[in-house]
Amino acid sequence: MTKKLKTIITLILLSLNIHAVEKADKVLVLKSTSTLYLMKNKKVLYQYHVSFGANPKGHKHQEGDERTPEGNYTLDYKNPNSKYHKSIHISYPNQQDKKWAKKARVSAGGDIMIHGQKNGFGWLAWITQLFNWTNGCIAVKDSEMDTIWSLVDKGTAIEIRDK
Repeated sequence: MTKKLKTIITLILLSLNIHAVEKADKVLVLKSTSTLYLMKNKKVLYQYHVSFGANPKGHKHQEGDERTPEGNYTLDYKNPNSKYHKSIHISYPNQQDKKWAKKARVSAGGDIMIHGQKNGFGWLAWITQLFNWTNGCIAVKDSEMDTIWSLVDKGTAIEIRDK
Protein backbone atom coordinates (compact mmCIF):
# COMPACT_ATOMS: atom_id res chain seq x y z
CA MET A 1 0.00 0.00 0.00
CA THR A 2 1.38 3.39 -0.90
CA LYS A 3 1.94 6.15 1.61
CA LYS A 4 -0.68 8.31 -0.11
CA LEU A 5 -3.30 5.54 0.09
CA LYS A 6 -2.52 4.96 3.80
CA THR A 7 -2.96 8.68 4.44
CA ILE A 8 -6.30 8.74 2.61
CA ILE A 9 -7.57 5.71 4.55
CA THR A 10 -6.44 7.27 7.84
CA LEU A 11 -8.23 10.53 7.03
CA ILE A 12 -11.42 8.66 6.13
CA LEU A 13 -11.33 6.67 9.36
CA LEU A 14 -10.67 9.81 11.40
CA SER A 15 -13.53 11.61 9.69
CA LEU A 16 -15.82 8.69 10.57
CA ASN A 17 -14.52 8.84 14.16
CA ILE A 18 -13.45 5.18 14.00
CA HIS A 19 -10.59 4.24 16.30
CA ALA A 20 -9.12 1.19 17.90
CA VAL A 21 -11.00 -0.04 20.95
CA GLU A 22 -8.86 -0.44 24.06
CA LYS A 23 -9.43 -3.78 25.73
CA ALA A 24 -9.33 -3.97 29.51
CA ASP A 25 -6.38 -5.79 31.05
CA LYS A 26 -8.05 -6.00 34.48
CA VAL A 27 -11.47 -5.77 36.07
CA LEU A 28 -11.60 -4.28 39.56
CA VAL A 29 -14.73 -4.61 41.68
CA LEU A 30 -15.16 -2.64 44.90
CA LYS A 31 -17.98 -4.04 46.98
CA SER A 32 -18.09 -1.06 49.37
CA THR A 33 -19.08 1.30 46.55
CA SER A 34 -20.87 -1.26 44.32
CA THR A 35 -18.57 -0.32 41.45
CA LEU A 36 -16.94 -2.32 38.66
CA TYR A 37 -13.98 -0.74 36.87
CA LEU A 38 -12.60 -1.79 33.51
CA MET A 39 -8.88 -1.02 33.71
CA LYS A 40 -6.03 -0.70 31.20
CA ASN A 41 -2.49 -0.11 32.47
CA LYS A 42 -3.89 0.86 35.90
CA LYS A 43 -6.15 3.54 34.37
CA VAL A 44 -9.94 3.42 34.42
CA LEU A 45 -11.53 2.96 30.99
CA TYR A 46 -15.14 2.61 32.24
CA GLN A 47 -16.94 2.24 35.52
CA TYR A 48 -20.35 0.80 36.30
CA HIS A 49 -22.69 0.51 39.24
CA VAL A 50 -23.22 -3.18 40.09
CA SER A 51 -25.44 -5.35 42.24
CA PHE A 52 -24.16 -8.32 44.22
CA GLY A 53 -25.47 -11.32 46.08
CA ALA A 54 -28.29 -10.65 48.50
CA ASN A 55 -25.83 -11.09 51.41
CA PRO A 56 -22.89 -9.02 50.11
CA LYS A 57 -20.77 -8.48 53.22
CA GLY A 58 -17.66 -10.65 53.41
CA HIS A 59 -16.12 -13.34 51.25
CA LYS A 60 -18.13 -16.19 49.74
CA HIS A 61 -17.48 -19.38 51.70
CA GLN A 62 -20.10 -21.83 50.58
CA GLU A 63 -22.84 -22.55 48.11
CA GLY A 64 -26.07 -20.78 49.00
CA ASP A 65 -24.59 -18.06 51.22
CA GLU A 66 -25.55 -15.42 48.60
CA ARG A 67 -22.16 -13.73 48.93
CA THR A 68 -19.94 -12.50 46.14
CA PRO A 69 -16.39 -13.82 46.50
CA GLU A 70 -13.45 -11.55 47.29
CA GLY A 71 -9.95 -12.05 45.97
CA ASN A 72 -8.05 -12.46 42.72
CA TYR A 73 -9.61 -14.57 40.01
CA THR A 74 -9.68 -14.88 36.22
CA LEU A 75 -12.52 -14.32 33.79
CA ASP A 76 -12.22 -17.74 32.21
CA TYR A 77 -15.10 -18.07 29.75
CA LYS A 78 -18.00 -16.20 28.17
CA ASN A 79 -21.56 -17.47 27.84
CA PRO A 80 -23.51 -15.74 25.05
CA ASN A 81 -26.57 -17.94 25.81
CA SER A 82 -26.91 -17.02 29.47
CA LYS A 83 -30.24 -16.79 31.28
CA TYR A 84 -29.05 -13.30 32.23
CA HIS A 85 -28.49 -11.52 28.88
CA LYS A 86 -24.79 -12.44 28.57
CA SER A 87 -22.37 -13.63 31.24
CA ILE A 88 -18.65 -13.93 31.88
CA HIS A 89 -17.56 -16.62 34.33
CA ILE A 90 -15.31 -15.81 37.31
CA SER A 91 -12.88 -18.62 38.21
CA TYR A 92 -14.31 -19.00 41.73
CA PRO A 93 -13.61 -21.22 43.63
CA ASN A 94 -9.82 -21.05 43.54
CA GLN A 95 -7.58 -23.53 45.39
CA GLN A 96 -7.76 -21.54 48.64
CA ASP A 97 -11.58 -21.41 48.45
CA LYS A 98 -11.76 -25.17 47.82
CA LYS A 99 -9.39 -25.88 50.72
CA TRP A 100 -11.48 -23.78 53.12
CA ALA A 101 -14.72 -25.45 51.98
CA LYS A 102 -13.24 -28.94 52.32
CA LYS A 103 -12.05 -28.19 55.85
CA ALA A 104 -15.49 -26.80 56.74
CA ARG A 105 -17.16 -29.80 55.03
CA VAL A 106 -19.31 -27.63 52.78
CA SER A 107 -19.58 -27.06 49.04
CA ALA A 108 -17.71 -23.93 47.94
CA GLY A 109 -20.30 -23.38 45.21
CA GLY A 110 -19.52 -21.99 41.80
CA ASP A 111 -21.16 -20.46 38.73
CA ILE A 112 -20.17 -16.96 39.79
CA MET A 113 -20.53 -14.56 36.86
CA ILE A 114 -20.60 -10.99 35.74
CA HIS A 115 -23.95 -10.83 33.98
CA GLY A 116 -26.77 -8.66 32.73
CA GLN A 117 -30.41 -8.78 33.75
CA LYS A 118 -32.59 -11.88 33.63
CA ASN A 119 -33.71 -12.45 30.04
CA GLY A 120 -36.94 -10.59 29.34
CA PHE A 121 -36.48 -8.27 32.31
CA GLY A 122 -33.71 -5.94 31.11
CA TRP A 123 -36.17 -3.06 31.09
CA LEU A 124 -36.44 -3.38 34.89
CA ALA A 125 -32.75 -2.64 35.49
CA TRP A 126 -33.62 0.86 36.70
CA ILE A 127 -35.21 -0.91 39.69
CA THR A 128 -33.17 -4.11 40.07
CA GLN A 129 -29.86 -2.27 40.13
CA LEU A 130 -31.00 -0.40 43.27
CA PHE A 131 -30.52 -3.49 45.48
CA ASN A 132 -28.45 -6.67 45.77
CA TRP A 133 -30.42 -9.49 44.23
CA THR A 134 -28.11 -12.16 42.78
CA ASN A 135 -27.00 -15.44 44.36
CA GLY A 136 -23.40 -14.18 44.51
CA CYS A 137 -22.85 -12.88 40.99
CA ILE A 138 -22.10 -9.34 39.84
CA ALA A 139 -25.00 -7.84 37.87
CA VAL A 140 -25.04 -4.84 35.52
CA LYS A 141 -27.52 -3.37 33.03
CA ASP A 142 -27.72 -5.23 29.72
CA SER A 143 -26.24 -2.32 27.74
CA GLU A 144 -23.32 -2.19 30.18
CA MET A 145 -22.86 -5.95 29.85
CA ASP A 146 -22.61 -5.50 26.08
CA THR A 147 -19.73 -3.04 26.58
CA ILE A 148 -18.00 -5.22 29.18
CA TRP A 149 -18.42 -8.23 26.86
CA SER A 150 -16.69 -6.40 24.01
CA LEU A 151 -13.82 -5.01 26.11
CA VAL A 152 -12.96 -8.05 28.25
CA ASP A 153 -11.27 -11.10 26.78
CA LYS A 154 -11.12 -14.61 28.20
CA GLY A 155 -8.18 -14.75 30.61
CA THR A 156 -8.56 -11.20 31.95
CA ALA A 157 -7.77 -10.80 35.65
CA ILE A 158 -10.52 -9.74 38.05
CA GLU A 159 -9.93 -8.49 41.57
CA ILE A 160 -12.93 -8.30 43.90
CA ARG A 161 -12.42 -6.57 47.23
CA ASP A 162 -14.36 -4.65 49.85
CA LYS A 163 -12.43 -1.36 49.55
